[in-house]
Amino acid sequence: MTHRTARPVPPPVLRELRAADDAGRPVVPRTDDEGGAPLRCCLRRSRPGERVALVSYAPLRRWAAETGADPGAYDEQGPVFIHAEECAGPEGAELPFTNAHRTLRRYSADGRILGGRLVGAPEDFGPALTEAFTDPEVALVHVRAVEYGCFLYEVRRD
Repeated sequence: MTHRTARPVPPPVLRELRAADDAGRPVVPRTDDEGGAPLRCCLRRSRPGERVALVSYAPLRRWAAETGADPGAYDEQGPVFIHAEECAGPEGAELPFTNAHRTLRRYSADGRILGGRLVGAPEDFGPALTEAFTDPEVALVHVRAVEYGCFLYEVRRD
């Protein structure tokens, strides 16, 4: 069984984040003149001229609210880029943002960190996710940027 589907921030959550982020701050859209921001709504990099917003997002907290888990101190929020307006979502099924070192952080069904793994080569992401889900305790994996620690996307157990 493979577990390789990157999950963007869901559309209902995006609507909430565009009104007020998970820190309670109003969203301040801006034009991305340079492009290149990793967008969590459609799992691609922004293009020059697109309207984006940098918002605070608490992915584990939102997952816990869905599942009844209590992540305790592992609950965190951090910055993510999204389109300032609704977008079409991801265009493909390939794993995004694999062009740099990433941390794959594993979580249990009760929201506790079970470990992590540094992945560097694009071809290693799929096998690393498959390996993570061979542990029956792993409920989901967060893919995070190494340089800033930011959440990029999650992969859940089927």
